Amino acid sequence: MKLPAVPGITPVNLDSVERTTAELHALMARLRGPDAARDLGLEAAAVQCAEVAHEQRAGLLALVEHRDADPALLIAGVVPVDHPGEAADLGYHLADHTPGIRDVSDARTGRGYPVVIVERIGLSGAQLQAVVLDPDRPRAAVFTLHSPGGRGWLEVAGLAGTLVAGVDLTPAAPAPGTRVGSGRSPGGTSARSAGRW
Repeated sequence: MKLPAVPGITPVNLDSVERTTAELHALMARLRGPDAARDLGLEAAAVQCAEVAHEQRAGLLALVEHRDADPALLIAGVVPVDHPGEAADLGYHLADHTPGIRDVSDARTGRGYPVVIVERIGLSGAQLQAVVLDPDRPRAAVFTLHSPGGRGWLEVAGLAGTLVAGVDLTPAAPAPGTRVGSGRSPGGTSARSAGRW
């Protein structure tokens, strides 16, 4: 799976929880500015995000930023699906069974993959989830964007949309010396260096 580089989306390394935490904390501190040293919650937030990303075996954890918006976190990964079905069917199921949903829509990515987009805006901020279905394999790529503040939501959601629109689900050719069928290591891969997960 390949993802395009999108200005404003900065992936962090997923080699280890410690490295993920350190990179994410540094990005958050840069955005917070001079008050970062007094904000003890920044490190706790970075640790929590890193742990969740590793527990879920995410292929991407990134900070999404736009000059007119609060920063947002983007986490993505591939999940198996039993019955891929149609994107619209998935959208209706989510709308009927998930509380707090503001909008459910379906579309196609730039490469023609069906995608279901779910948006929630509530007291805990704004969240967008895009589920890109692979028509050739029983799997889906799931992207979750969360902005605790929600200011400038359309700007950061637009950046995430650009990333989702460019996703390529075709299997990557194995690197020289790699056994066919070998999976990604439990520690993850760096989306920054590889561009694929």
